[in-house]
Amino acid sequence: MATRTVSLVSMRDLEVRSQRNAVFSREQARQRALYPRIEKIEVSMKGPGLDGTLLIMNKGMSTPLSCARHLTEHHVNNSALAMVDGEPWPLHQPLTHSCSVTLLTFKDSDPSLVNEAYWRSCAALLGQVLETAFKDDYAVELLSTPEVPVTSGAFCCDVVLDPQLDSWTPSEETLRSLTRGAQQLIHQDLVWEPLEVTPSVALEVFSHSRCKQEEVEQKASHSPKGTVMLYRCGDHVMLSGGPLVARTGLCSQYEVTALHSLGQGPWGHHRRAQGLSLPLQLQAHHTVWRKLRQRAEKLVRTIKHLCISTSDSGSVKAEPS
Repeated sequence: MATRTVSLVSMRDLEVRSQRNAVFSREQARQRALYPRIEKIEVSMKGPGLDGTLLIMNKGMSTPLSCARHLTEHHVNNSALAMVDGEPWPLHQPLTHSCSVTLLTFKDSDPSLVNEAYWRSCAALLGQVLETAFKDDYAVELLSTPEVPVTSGAFCCDVVLDPQLDSWTPSEETLRSLTRGAQQLIHQDLVWEPLEVTPSVALEVFSHSRCKQEEVEQKASHSPKGTVMLYRCGDHVMLSGGPLVARTGLCSQYEVTALHSLGQGPWGHHRRAQGLSLPLQLQAHHTVWRKLRQRAEKLVRTIKHLCISTSDSGSVKAEPS
């Protein structure tokens, strides 16, 4: 089966990142300019000790995090996500109408939405590390990130490396190096900036990657509004299938546990990077962490993402990846 070529050429990585950032910044500025004058909105805060709290905020400018800053330092430091009129909402996404806002933390009675966003964020962080891990020596193409539940034991990021690395087997030192890269980003406490855009803008952002362009089209076709969500973390711009938490500094214990081969796929030799993490507010004893890590080393298989392999007879079959 012929495979499509990895479209990012390593020598152009810096140029590609610069172009993606430029388009992101341009669109961000355009959206902010839609609110040329300050208009006030009413934000009704919900949650323990907050019911009845009414804030007067700025339409198209104020975010749930802006609301948190009017409350306490605890709300600022511990909030990871928000609910706006019952809809999951990134902490840095501007509010565009009068609404109710609930700030979500990892210690809520039902933290399921925050946990999902955290797992997705950890995978996004892993993708960011992988994209720059091989410097200018080899090309790296990030594939669509599998949406896996926290109960799977590990978050995942699928990737195709330069064809020169098809026979390469990563070592434990490789995994430790990737872990160090992630920990550096965590230490920088970088913001995940959200930006909802039309497919045309997203296609321009990812004009160097046919793989990402196909992902844009797929996500837009399943979006009720026909839009896609981009996030920027430092100089890394990514697509996301759901909300991310506010910042990398919310991650604490974080380890890259495996880099599995999935075999030949549509874009080349597919690999699945996996990792394990706990947020700042939830720590595990080293003995518990060791057991969790052992589980996170095992390949996480998904039904949605298929890896195409060729049987001994030469016929093509689809196997769960």
